[in-house]
Amino acid sequence: MIEFHQVSFVYSEAPGPTLRGVELRIEEGEMALVVGPTGAGKSTLLGAVNGLVPHFSGGRLSGRVLVGGRDTRTHRPRELADLVGVVGQDPLAGFVTDTVEEELAYAMEQLAVPPDTMRKRVEETLDLLSIAELRGRALADLSGGQCQRVAIAAVLAAGPRVLVLDEPTSALDPTAAEEVLAALTRLVHDLGVTVLLAEHRLERVVQYADRLIEIGPDGTVTAGPPSTMLPVVKLAPPVVGLGRLAGWTPLAASVRDARRQAGSLRRRLEGRPAPPLPHLFARRQGPEALRARRLVVRYGPLVAIAGVDISLAAGQVTGLMGRNGSGKSSLLWALQGSGERQGGSVEVRGLDPGKVPPSRARRLVGLVPQSPSDLLYLTTVGAECDQADRESGEPAGTAAALLERLAPGVAPETHPRDLSEGQRLALVIAVQLAAAPPVVLLDEPTRGLDYRAKRALLGIIDALAGEGRAVVVATHDVEFVAASADRVVVLAAGEVVADGPTEQVIGASPAFAPQVAKILAPLPYLTVDQVALGLEATP
Repeated sequence: MIEFHQVSFVYSEAPGPTLRGVELRIEEGEMALVVGPTGAGKSTLLGAVNGLVPHFSGGRLSGRVLVGGRDTRTHRPRELADLVGVVGQDPLAGFVTDTVEEELAYAMEQLAVPPDTMRKRVEETLDLLSIAELRGRALADLSGGQCQRVAIAAVLAAGPRVLVLDEPTSALDPTAAEEVLAALTRLVHDLGVTVLLAEHRLERVVQYADRLIEIGPDGTVTAGPPSTMLPVVKLAPPVVGLGRLAGWTPLAASVRDARRQAGSLRRRLEGRPAPPLPHLFARRQGPEALRARRLVVRYGPLVAIAGVDISLAAGQVTGLMGRNGSGKSSLLWALQGSGERQGGSVEVRGLDPGKVPPSRARRLVGLVPQSPSDLLYLTTVGAECDQADRESGEPAGTAAALLERLAPGVAPETHPRDLSEGQRLALVIAVQLAAAPPVVLLDEPTRGLDYRAKRALLGIIDALAGEGRAVVVATHDVEFVAASADRVVVLAAGEVVADGPTEQVIGASPAFAPQVAKILAPLPYLTVDQVALGLEATP
């Protein structure tokens, strides 16, 4: 169904090719998973399937890409629209209508699908992705995760034979991600749809893949079935990391298969408490850094936050979790001071961030939003850092020094849009930290980050906590929470339904438990690193 024949691609003015000599064949009805480090070229490979690369990206493409027998060199994206559906990393950028139902119908209108068929497909797709309750909702009012599910539904409604998805579960809570992946699996197995997807959260996807495609740093591609690729792939999910540590052969790709192999490992670890995770900086919980009481946030008739009380301690990292639409982002913006708040109070150093000028609020609470690029509007990294220093009233070079510590080697003359996801996130964190706020809020900071970049982010969070700041990480990434958070708060329908130590809140949760906890239950282990330390201490 999809064929790459000696495909190489180089962007204009790039020092070298992003893809190099790709020879690849994906059969009809396969689910192929593209993996590789951030910036390796995964999105470029996906874009070549429907002709966006090179027809809209610019650059030079050599070789041939065939999709359903059509050559993308001679067929532009509009001539492949009936065959290939694409969901990009930023769903909002692809919406063209106002409501969910209109968005699902739009692509079919462009393909001249008869009205009766259109109505039937809309209903089927709403049910397939469990979003029927969103039918009449305005797209602008949806949460990030809801937007992602609607974007997938809008593409599916057109009935493509090939579905290309870039980070399809990055904004979804674990349960919603499972629903989306189950829907994709049904399309593959029941309808023979070919699915090509790139995803950094491999722990969610690898068990469903028929083929793994790894893009190396030099743009070369290696592909094969998971059984042959998992032992050698450089970026691996926790289930594979645990299998490598324990010496399992073959390596398990799912929790079910891993539990079948983990009996001897559980016996070796029984009777010993799980060792605490080592952190780069010592965390000592200090006094209360933020106190919020009876917070209420409403959007028209919708109650996003319903009388929440929460306090944050200096030197503590709090994971904020909950299903899509539970109110996590609304709570962060209310704590930061610039978001909606119809009731309640927030106190940081004796002041309410929502009742002081923005320049003063920045010195109390720093917030990195879901889309960090929203805070970057100048043309160079150096200009962004200089502006942050001026707005914060800090000495020149403060933000630049923070950035160098978080992401060494970023040239000041670089345009922020040319940075990798991890570098861009580090820049926004540096901009926010220039004001030295005692409270730092991060909203979905791991989106678009591979496992190596997440380890670097973990180091950043460790450093912030080590400096005595209160850090909140709102995320659906249970593996990152397991490795980073001292405490977990779970929201549901705008209310706090759980609040306690990480191992107690997520260790036994069917939805939020990390892979290691599921594999080794009832033992209290959350990460591969903990297991490694436990084995070292085992005689």
